[in-house]
Parts: sequence; structure tokens; C-alpha cells
Amino acid sequence: MKTTDFDYLLPEELIAQTPLLERSSSRLLVCGRDNFEINHDHFYNLPNYLKKGDVLVINDTKVLPARLTGIKQDTKAVIEILLLRQIKDDCWETIAKPARRVKVGSVVDFGDGLLQAKCTTRGEDGLCNFDFSYQGIFLELLEHLGEMPLPPYIHEKLIDQSRYQTVYSQISGSAAAPTAGLHFTDQLIAKIKEKGVLVYPITLHVGLGTFRPVSVEDVALHKMHSEYFQMSQETADALNLARLENRNIIAIGTTSTRTLETIYKQNNSFVKSSGWTDIFIYPGYKFNAIDGLITNFHLPKSTLLMLVSAFASKPIIMNAYSVAIKEKYRFFSFGDAMFIMPQNHL
Repeated sequence: MKTTDFDYLLPEELIAQTPLLERSSSRLLVCGRDNFEINHDHFYNLPNYLKKGDVLVINDTKVLPARLTGIKQDTKAVIEILLLRQIKDDCWETIAKPARRVKVGSVVDFGDGLLQAKCTTRGEDGLCNFDFSYQGIFLELLEHLGEMPLPPYIHEKLIDQSRYQTVYSQISGSAAAPTAGLHFTDQLIAKIKEKGVLVYPITLHVGLGTFRPVSVEDVALHKMHSEYFQMSQETADALNLARLENRNIIAIGTTSTRTLETIYKQNNSFVKSSGWTDIFIYPGYKFNAIDGLITNFHLPKSTLLMLVSAFASKPIIMNAYSVAIKEKYRFFSFGDAMFIMPQNHL
């Protein structure tokens, strides 16, 4: 299986640059997991496609203002650091740009020295570990000095930073938003619950594993970067009961999907757990944890497109993408959504 098998042509004007005024007014492409039938709707009508007893699994991670721009002490070069994950205490794995200017021992100042970072290790593709030193509380300094780490294909300035957070974000740690959840509002979630649909959280801190491009031609040779996840006892119990009673589990986003599949694969059930996952899901993978998937439209040749192609099938997904392009859906992080429905759902 080749990476180019997951390529498609997208007109640049379909890449959403800003979020819509109303989160839930995004369009919703509804397709079957095992057929080519497609319906066009809006996200605020999602409850019409859900049944009493369905379980929606949301990712409650919160995006850090993880992009820092500082000055290298010795050369005064401008250095950008994207925080990926906390290794321990004040040591973070990052992507540094331009990487060629950063060596082991390099010190970068942020905010006129309010925050300093010293490079301790240097790897491939700009990956560097930095030890941070500061006075005060690190997360408060990030709020003051950092910026939301918007993807490089977004060129418009985000006026309201909260629009790159889900309304249910709780636990700080992500370098990118779990974008399928950006369409939900508190009112829509209340309406979904009124229908008898259950909503439970898991956490996966989105990092390099989710958004790193596939650089190899043979899909099977791609190595995913590890990302931290956790599941509570309450969520595990609810999901196990749903499995026992043959009720549908619907993942909100690929990050929720990867977390659920990781835990189920390791335990043959859902259990309270935390750890690191580097699971890579592509066609041929057998799903055990989820029955339905709500997700955005993903980049060509990405691991995310491979995952949704594994969940339905590559022909069904590529057909849906072709229809979405023809119907001028908005793509990527601030774009529209699709619901791959469970088999025999309605």
C-alpha cells in the first residue's frame, strides 16, 4: 500500500481559513460505513442521526498556546519552538525552527528573559528537547508569551483564540486541537443528551503522532510518534456496558478513535488506564472499539485519511471526498465534518 494511494487534488479555496461564526452551523456529510450513500446536512442536525443509548466519546484535551518565538542568546537569531509534549518536569520535546540554528547547549530567551530554554538533545526533522527555566508558573507564562499552534495551511490570524478549543476542553497538554470536536456547542451537547445519547470523555494529548506527514512511500514503514492518553473508570464502565448491550460507540475524532482502539487492543475490553500510544491505523486494520466516527476532512496522504479509509473503506472515503469537493465543503481544521455511520444504524 502506497502513500500516494491516499492523495487527492483539493482546490486551495476549499481550505477553511477561519471558523464559522456559529460552531454547529458547519456542514455535515453523512455516509454509510458499508455503502456509497451520502446525505448532506448541517452539524446542528446531528441528533437526528443518533439513537437513544448511543455513546459519544469526546477528547477533552486542551490546546496549549504551544508556539513560542524567542531570541537565541549568542547569535540573536529568531527561533520558533513548538511544544509537543512534556518529558518530565521542565523538559519538553519540541520542534525548533530553523533547526539548523539550534545546537545542543543553545539558549533561547522568550519575553525578554521571563522564560529561557536550553537545548539538551537534538534529533531529526527539527526535534529538540529543551529544559525551561523561569520564575512563576509555567502555564501562566505560556498564556502570556505563547500563541495557539495553528496549522501552517491557515494563513488568517485567529481573532478569538477560544475557537481553536473545544467547548468541553479540560486537560491542558495538546499541541493541536482535536478538530472534530470544534463543531459542538454546549446547547448541541445538551440536545444530544436529551435524546438519551450518552457522552463520555477520554484524553489524548495531540502531538506529532497525529499531524506528522508521512514521508515514506510504503505506508507500512511509517512510524507514529507516541502521544499520551488516559481513560477514567467511569468512561471504561460505560463503554463496557454499551458493548455488552450492543449499543453503538461513536468516536468524536481520530484522536478518540486511536485512544479507544489502543485500550481495547491491549485489554480486550475498556479499562481505566493511561500511557502512550503510537498506534497507526490504516486499511487492513480490524476495528474492535468503535462503531461510528465523526471527523473532519483530512489532508491528502495523511495518517488521518488512512485511518478513516480503514474504518469505512478507501473507495467509500475517496468517493465521499470527491463529492465533498464537488459540493464545495470546507476542508481541514476549521472546515466541515463528516459522520461515518454505524452499520444498520437507522
